[in-house]
Order: sequence, then structure tokens, then C-alpha cells
Amino acid sequence: MAVHLQTEIEKLKKRITLYGGMIEKNLGDAIRSIQARDADLARQVLGVDDQADQWEVDTEEECLKILALHQPVAVDLRFIIAVLKINNDLERIGDEAVNIAERSLRVSPLALPGDPVDFAPLCRLVQEALRSSLDALVRLDAPLAHKVCHSDDAIDEMVHNLFVRLKDEIKKHPDQADQLIEYLRVSRHLERIADHATNIAEDVIYMIEGSIVRHRHEAI
Repeated sequence: MAVHLQTEIEKLKKRITLYGGMIEKNLGDAIRSIQARDADLARQVLGVDDQADQWEVDTEEECLKILALHQPVAVDLRFIIAVLKINNDLERIGDEAVNIAERSLRVSPLALPGDPVDFAPLCRLVQEALRSSLDALVRLDAPLAHKVCHSDDAIDEMVHNLFVRLKDEIKKHPDQADQLIEYLRVSRHLERIADHATNIAEDVIYMIEGSIVRHRHEAI
């Protein structure tokens, strides 16, 4: 029984890693689509969403099957619980990537000169948070997961600053309000993605250390 359980756990670890890679790529494509106003790339992101959703459902079913058939305990049980939660966060990140792609489709036809704000630094931080949380999962790297948790405040501050800047731009250029409002929404989508990346990092910490660190990053 123990050998079969470990085989199933290794398969589950590979599955959640592949799913994370799929979501990370989709997010990168969504971000590039809005930065370049690339409608074709945005539609590509929308086109793979059903596949990503099915992957999430299949992964959850695998977790439930292992719980029912093998009744794992201790570290193995913590791993499966963490994968269930991470699986859900990855699906939510995929949804936010789709939301960004939809904003891109709305922005791309607008013939406006340049972008009112520079989204690149925020995009880099958010993508790095997701990448690091997934790396922490693959390598079972608790210090890296803690680092992701600490990065959340910096991302929140950057989102706030962008929000203030965009509101000012709307007041100055009401004729560009449609585009600027879409960018406001993109900033919120990026903030939520960072929150989900933090959730993944917290679940990695739980998986490795058995401790729940939500709401107490200052104690990490």
C-alpha cells in the first residue's frame, strides 16, 4: 500500500507542476498581449482556458481518489491537502489571465498614443512571485516560499501607486477614460494574481513545515 501511495503522490506532484507551468505561460501571454495590444495573442489565451479548467478538475479528482483509496497521514496528507488548495489558486490565476486578455481585446482597437503608465515593473514582480512560488513547490524550498510571502506588500504598494496615477490621468484626459479604466482593472487583476501566488507559497510552507502562516507574515 505504501509503495502504491508514493507512486500516486509522485504522479500528483508531476501533474500539479505541469499545471503550474501551463498557467504561468498563459499569464505571460496575457501580459504580453496587453503590453503589445496584440489581439491575436489575447484570443490565444482565451482559447486554452477550457483546457486549463479541465486540468484543474482532473487534478482535484486525482487528489480525492488518493484520499479515498490510501487514507494518507502526516506528511503525505499535508501534501495532498496543499495540492488541492494550490490547484484551486492556479485555476483562479488562470481566470485572472483570461480577464487580462479580455481587457487587451478592449484596449487593442483604441488608437491612443502610447501607454499612460508603465505596467512593466508590476508585471515583472507579479510574474516573479508566481514563478518563485511554483519553484518553491517543485524544490520544496520553504525559504523561497517565505520570500514570496514577504514580497506581497511591495506588490500591493505598487498597485496602489498605479491606481492613484491612473485616476489622475482620467481626470486630466477624460477623452482617454475608456482605455484608462481598462488599465485600472488590469492592475486589480494583477494584484489578485499576486495574492494567489502568496496563497501557493503559504501552502508550500504548510506542506513542508506543517505550520499555517496566513495572516501572520510579520512573524515569519
